[in-house]
Amino acid sequence: MPTAAKSLVVALGGNAISAPDRQGTIGEQFAQTQETARLLCDAILNGYQLVLTHGNGPQVGNVLRRVEIARTELYPIPLEVCVADTQAGMGYMIAQCLMNELVERNQPQVASTLVTTVLVDRDDPAFSNPSKPIGPRLTKAVAEAHHRVDGWEIQQIDDDAFRRIVPSPEPREILEINTIRRIVEAGEQVICCGGGGIPVYLNEAGLYQGAAAVIDKDLTTVLLALNLEISTVVILTGVEYVCLDFNKPSQKALRELRVAEAEQYLEAGQFGEGSMGPKIGAAIEFLKNSRDDSPQVIIAELSKFSEALAGTSGTRITR
Repeated sequence: MPTAAKSLVVALGGNAISAPDRQGTIGEQFAQTQETARLLCDAILNGYQLVLTHGNGPQVGNVLRRVEIARTELYPIPLEVCVADTQAGMGYMIAQCLMNELVERNQPQVASTLVTTVLVDRDDPAFSNPSKPIGPRLTKAVAEAHHRVDGWEIQQIDDDAFRRIVPSPEPREILEINTIRRIVEAGEQVICCGGGGIPVYLNEAGLYQGAAAVIDKDLTTVLLALNLEISTVVILTGVEYVCLDFNKPSQKALRELRVAEAEQYLEAGQFGEGSMGPKIGAAIEFLKNSRDDSPQVIIAELSKFSEALAGTSGTRITR
């Protein structure tokens, strides 16, 4: 069990590291991560211990683009290794910025990054039904060439653009969970399970093998919280509230939401499959399986993190 009185599992969205209106260079990622670190530090200095996860979609897409450009000169990099590379690099940025911010406030603490592998089922139906878009937009000719030469599964996303799609299996077990637990019990801030974790499965010989897949970050985040028996999960994203009729004249912000309501709205198609839907699905999974008497999931805008913890912003989902 965590020793901190107010432990949180916090999932950082892509905008925490790469601003959507920027090119996404390493310098820009560091600058954005420093802004995020200030927000996280506010919570730490208010008595919270943070177990941080993060997305890596844009970064994996950029690595795959480099692989594509250099394919005639250098060896390819498998998708699961791309996840590992970006998980480590982004964790390094988050940890460094967080520790530097704590030093600036005369409250030095250690923030540890743990490259994390997550076990999936090799018979998961997702492997025969790829659905997760990754990498850049492609023209029809380029997409067809990748399908023919590389065996990529391709999905048309609008009239003149296509993207590669990969399997997104369910996370079954975080292999380093005991190590993560020891870090949390030591009272340190930890960054883990980046990008949903590196997907591995047990092959016919009973040995671990990487899977060319991407695990949903929010599902791994709630699995982490369940394993650590932490009662509050915070999912930081680009909008202040979960909304009904999002981006329509009838849009309505939801400040409080119960599991039964969340299930009804999700089934009715109120939450987009590529945006809020997975977050709501993960929240339902967590709240139904938590052993805590009063678990909660807070979905909030990154810049409103402190207000969300104070209950004046964000959507709070409870049983």
